[in-house]
Amino acid sequence: MRQGPGPGDRIRLVGLRGRGHHGVLARERAEGQDFLVDLELVLDTRAAAATDELGHTVDYGRVASDAVAVVEGEPVALLETLAARLADRCLLDPRVEQVTVTVHKPQAPIPVPFDDVTVTITRRRT
Repeated sequence: MRQGPGPGDRIRLVGLRGRGHHGVLARERAEGQDFLVDLELVLDTRAAAATDELGHTVDYGRVASDAVAVVEGEPVALLETLAARLADRCLLDPRVEQVTVTVHKPQAPIPVPFDDVTVTITRRRT
């Protein structure tokens, strides 16, 4: 059975965790905190399904390791910047046509009770 063109297949990684030193406040930069990342990669997985070969899809173990390396890497002030760096890293793989990144900052310095702060962005290959 032949299927039509175009991606729409998705690989999701949820709850990737890394300790980063991101934030506007000096205390955040000095002490660091845990960040969680969710990634949704949009790509065409038909070749991988047909051949059952990892080389025809995205290695999500490598994607996870790369994402955590970004979180644990160079500090930035804004979650928006961190999310953009994560998206750029995912789009380095030519098979990824679109990525949605959610960065969670559950220990954000907010003076009222809260569960989480997130920033979500979607970027497409141009």
